[in-house]
Amino acid sequence: MTSGDIPTPAKLSRLIGVLGAGAWGVALANTSARAGHDVALWARDPVQVEEMRKSGESRRLPGARLDPRVRPVASLASAASADLVLAVVPAQAMDELAGRLAECLPPGVPVVVCCKGIERGAGRFMSEIAAARLPRNQAAVLSGPSFAADVSRGLPTAVTLAAHDEDLARDIATAMTSPAFRLYHSTDVRGVEIGGAAKNVLAIACGAAQGRGLGASAVAALVARGFAELRRFGAAWGARPETLMGLSGLGDLVLTCGSAQSRNFALGLALGRGEPPGLAGGGKLAEGAATAPILVEMARLRGVDMPISSTVAALLAGQTSIDEAMEALMTRPTRAEG
Repeated sequence: MTSGDIPTPAKLSRLIGVLGAGAWGVALANTSARAGHDVALWARDPVQVEEMRKSGESRRLPGARLDPRVRPVASLASAASADLVLAVVPAQAMDELAGRLAECLPPGVPVVVCCKGIERGAGRFMSEIAAARLPRNQAAVLSGPSFAADVSRGLPTAVTLAAHDEDLARDIATAMTSPAFRLYHSTDVRGVEIGGAAKNVLAIACGAAQGRGLGASAVAALVARGFAELRRFGAAWGARPETLMGLSGLGDLVLTCGSAQSRNFALGLALGRGEPPGLAGGGKLAEGAATAPILVEMARLRGVDMPISSTVAALLAGQTSIDEAMEALMTRPTRAEG
């Protein structure tokens, strides 16, 4: 079956299934409800589902009340019986979720991948996993500068929704847009995915510089040179320059590299303050930690120079110290900017 054979709904209806009840899943469930949809919010843990039903809140996003239109469910099949499904699990869990979805997701229901990363080992982008596991369902990706707490509270946020089918991208963006949550649509799926995955790695570097007390100038330099890395990697994988300059590229990089609200930046902060890689970040998921080594390997295979990302990967693997890492970056050979 080709993508052209996949049935596409003429108009997305009013039931959205959100698969994953972490902080980002809760935030997307709430903002989808504000856009006028009924929402089935699936959590893997039945205890968490029962807690959310009773309290109307989620311990994964303290202080955020669930919108009345959000219904926590323990059945994946129940959440998948929707007009649109959002996959909001960690990137390294996407393949397992997609495999389970293949058993219960009706043909033609679009799947929006809302995690940012690259699969370890295989080096697959999230849309590639969805396409392989769910050939009867079109995939889209959502990415951009957004903190879960801000989105859940209804603070103004703008992100990018990309799908290979432009009509589908426009339909989903229209369906999910609310007064405080604006979606721009694109057909550059790869560009949107690269921006979301690479910026997490670069945020670790910026956090490490901040944690080491290197000052705002050093962090600004890492953001600028990190963006140059992101653009080189994107070019090697066919991303459009304008996508990388937009919300899902530069916009997300700026947000993530400057706030401890970002788990990746917070992980870097801990590393910069001397915490060992295995303990830094307090055990919280930081997608960049899993993405760094495969991002560097994929860059190497295509001859892309990524010194900041490579240093982050070495730091996380315990192959270099924080002081050695920062010195290595600052003593690189002088070259023309570009």
